[in-house]
Amino acid sequence: MTIKIKTNYINLFILSFFIIFNSCGSKTDKTVTESPIEVNENRLKLTDAQFKNSKLALTTLATKNIPTILKLHGKIDVPPQNMVSISVPLGGYLKSTSLLPGMHVNKGQVIAQMEDQQYIQMQEDYLTAVNKLDLYLKEYNRQKELNQSKAVSDKVFQQAESDYRSQQIIVNSYREKLKLININPKNLTPGSITRTINIYSPIDGFVSSVKVNIGKYINPSEVLFELVNPTDIHLNLTVYEKDIESMHIGQLVKAYTNNDTSKKHPCEIILIGKDLSTDRSVEVHCHFLDYDKTLLPGMYMNAEIEVNSSMSNVVPEEAVVRFEAKSYVFAQKATLEYEMMEVSIGKSNNGLIEVYSPNLSLNDNIVSKGAYTLLMALKNKSEE
Repeated sequence: MTIKIKTNYINLFILSFFIIFNSCGSKTDKTVTESPIEVNENRLKLTDAQFKNSKLALTTLATKNIPTILKLHGKIDVPPQNMVSISVPLGGYLKSTSLLPGMHVNKGQVIAQMEDQQYIQMQEDYLTAVNKLDLYLKEYNRQKELNQSKAVSDKVFQQAESDYRSQQIIVNSYREKLKLININPKNLTPGSITRTINIYSPIDGFVSSVKVNIGKYINPSEVLFELVNPTDIHLNLTVYEKDIESMHIGQLVKAYTNNDTSKKHPCEIILIGKDLSTDRSVEVHCHFLDYDKTLLPGMYMNAEIEVNSSMSNVVPEEAVVRFEAKSYVFAQKATLEYEMMEVSIGKSNNGLIEVYSPNLSLNDNIVSKGAYTLLMALKNKSEE
């Protein structure tokens, strides 16, 4: 009985060993059979048909002078001499106006009419003072003749002269006040006294804002209208402290709006601020070289300035592809065979971008058109 049990154990051991041996041998054979030939995952070879359909274009590394572009933001501003606030120095009621924001006005054009009884009083006072001046002048001349003959005392003559000089001052004072309300004293006669005065535009430009309505009383310090002459608008850029040293007077700037980034407006730096604001920036003022009526005061703009340049190896921007946060180019290694090579990128300008790679030389053919087509084909192949 004992011998039989031992024999069974021995048979079971031999059977187990045989199973394990066969299993290991089968696994080893499978591994050897399915092991692929080592390939470069970044290489791709096209067939003639694939090459024809891909429409690839090749180029080589070029050495060019690539400037560093500083990108800034700002808005269009108007110098003080081109922005006018219209007010009435002596106040009055607004009788009429046809101005609306955005309307064009010409220099010397009547833009409003004011009326007030004080205008009548001023004209009356002026004409009365002129008449008195004539009377005092005659009295002064008469006393002067009498004094020369010693018919009157010096005191009487001096009093007549003082009255005449004082009246001259009064007349001149009224004359200047009339000029303030746009009444020409030379044309004023007793029959031309008026209760209304005209307000004239002092510049050619546009109405920026209308702040009053007809019938409203206007105080001397109150603004009726604001006019802008946009022909001398300038761009006010915000430049931070770290970039100030790159700025200089006469430096060229290319500005553009968010609505049309392709249309560049050339400018020139005319003034660089000297005081840092709380956010460590200064204002840089640029003059537009060409006036464009589509540019309006207050409009926000972007700007690009070339601050320095250096010789660099560059390729067309279309040649660089990006995959998983890295940049690559495709270099031709043989006929219809291309290798994806990692590169570091630098500055870009006018469709060219700076690239760095120790594995690239100036003689390498780089895919300049169709690089993303190769990237998709390569990644699809690696997933098969």
